Amino acid sequence: MEAGNPTACLLVIGNEVLSGRTQDANIRFLAVKLGERGIPLREVRVIPDIAATIIKTVNETRAMFDYVFTTGGIGPTHDDLTSECVAAAFGVPWEPHPEAWSRMERSYKPGEFNAARQRMATMPRGATLIDNALSVAPGFQIGNVYVMAGVPRVMQSMFEWLAPRLQGGPRIEQRAVHAVGLPEGVIAEGLGAIQARYPQLDLGSYPFYRPGGNGVALVAKGTDVAAAEAAIAEVTAMITGFGKAPIPGEPEG
Repeated sequence: MEAGNPTACLLVIGNEVLSGRTQDANIRFLAVKLGERGIPLREVRVIPDIAATIIKTVNETRAMFDYVFTTGGIGPTHDDLTSECVAAAFGVPWEPHPEAWSRMERSYKPGEFNAARQRMATMPRGATLIDNALSVAPGFQIGNVYVMAGVPRVMQSMFEWLAPRLQGGPRIEQRAVHAVGLPEGVIAEGLGAIQARYPQLDLGSYPFYRPGGNGVALVAKGTDVAAAEAAIAEVTAMITGFGKAPIPGEPEG
């Protein structure tokens, strides 16, 4: 599937996510938005604010994927290590970024651009800024690594600025159908046979549990729209064959 598409990985960085204190809200947003640009999100890793782990993971993933996006760890406090660690991963100095420094210095009253805030203007040498409409503090890009904020609204603003500058492939499309009262175990064999006929697609089944009845959603994803529609047509016929009513699309809620 998506043989001609670049691939992406997301690194969610922060102890607060691993502890359960903060529920990540960025994965779904990025998966959808990247898919729209033909950049399938192939892996997500959630890692702690530990320098050695960040450095190792950045180096592993940037060698494996066309794009690596990171969220979190670029604020002003002692545990915001992402920028520093990305510099170490690339083997370049972590130093004041002239443009970021100038922007941030101008945005504060005299004396308020303190050492903590200066950390947010300190980046790997050679980094390119990622702007956002909500905050003066930018993200940055170096190589194929794109470093963004963890706060969802700020991250989303950064990505919207960044998106037109990304080189994607054919858009990832999806077609879906679902049925109430149809367990996965019943359709597994038939679904596997349909998948075998459409190797260019990802054909998945997703159980749902609703007050109005339990069932399963069947989703075909890929860049070949005609194939996705044909596969879902076969799935629809299979559902009908089991005496259930196929409902186009995914279940609400």
